[in-house]
Amino acid sequence: MNIYLIIAGTVGIILIYTLFLYNSLQAARLKIKEALSHIDVLLKRRADLIPNLVETVKGYAKHEKQLFENVTKARSGLMNAKTTHAKAEANNMLTETLKTLFAVAENYPQLRANENFSKLQDELSDTENKISYSRQFYNSTVLDYNTKIALFPNSIIASLFKFIPAEFFEADEEERKNVKVSF
Repeated sequence: MNIYLIIAGTVGIILIYTLFLYNSLQAARLKIKEALSHIDVLLKRRADLIPNLVETVKGYAKHEKQLFENVTKARSGLMNAKTTHAKAEANNMLTETLKTLFAVAENYPQLRANENFSKLQDELSDTENKISYSRQFYNSTVLDYNTKIALFPNSIIASLFKFIPAEFFEADEEERKNVKVSF
């Protein structure tokens, strides 16, 4: 009789632990989706600001046609990216073209003094800061989740229920370099 109670107790504890861990992993997976969704919202906001910025610069820099085409192409790539990796790559490409756009704007003192341009630049800067924070939060959430599914005995249960590691939102080599901005 005692052996059956011990076996039933052990099975009960294992089932409760499995249920708790499964729910914990599901919650972590949903938190990752929410964090990525927040990044998507901010990337869309940035993409929505860019046409206004481009139109403002176009009035001053009519001969910079290739630059405007590159910005439009990079923006389109970001809007069409589906996976986390594709979004990160498209984000990096757009960041590079925006650096070029701001470098061109430096050559036009009237443009830098334009109130509309300044406001758009401030909004874009604010959005960039929010994107940076959101990427950091997303990556912390991914780290927590990936750690949970990698540790023993969680890894056994995670593999049984097909929990796979999530991708980090990473910067490319160009984005890791220091940026020099001068006015």
